[in-house]
Amino acid sequence: MECPICGSDNVEILNAKQKSSKKKLMEEYLLKCEDCGHVFKDIFSAKKPKPYRLIISAHDKSHKTTIDLSPSDELKSGDVLLSDLGQVEVTSIEVGDKRVNKAKIEDINTIWAASTEIPARIGFSVDLHGEVDSYKLDLERDFEIAPGDIVKIDKHIVKVHVIKTKDRKLTSGFAKAEVIKRVYSKPVKFNNFDYDLTKDIFKKTKKSS
Repeated sequence: MECPICGSDNVEILNAKQKSSKKKLMEEYLLKCEDCGHVFKDIFSAKKPKPYRLIISAHDKSHKTTIDLSPSDELKSGDVLLSDLGQVEVTSIEVGDKRVNKAKIEDINTIWAASTEIPARIGFSVDLHGEVDSYKLDLERDFEIAPGDIVKIDKHIVKVHVIKTKDRKLTSGFAKAEVIKRVYSKPVKFNNFDYDLTKDIFKKTKKSS
């Protein structure tokens, strides 16, 4: 909203009206420029919301539903939506027969998303020099893990060496559980530890390295 006289975007809304047609929503604003005092009207229009197919993953399960969105808007991976099944984060977008990271909503066939209202499920590996104890953990999404942490898990006390996230591998810093794919660790001969993840184990497997 810019003043047509001086170009300032410092405006006051004096009045607002919403009009609707079969296909569009229109909002008419009466505005006053705070810099030069000019009073003017501006109209914004957008296509009416339509239902779009939404598939929500929640760990090993998926749920199909729809969500009403304006075809005029744009959607991209990482956007957060409020669906009838709770808050979700867009992970992929299907346009035609292709998966893309960004698209105009009117071109979208299916939106793929992950629930942000359930615990994050991460992998946690313990290197036993010949075998690996591999765990699936369910953690609070904002739980932080850092390389160098001393952790109790199951019967092991281990040191975290590497954290693999959705985007990279970390050997320093920290990451929240919601972006962690897997944590790699090795046993240490300590009696004390920073925290215990045993209660968060969802599944355990043993592998040969």
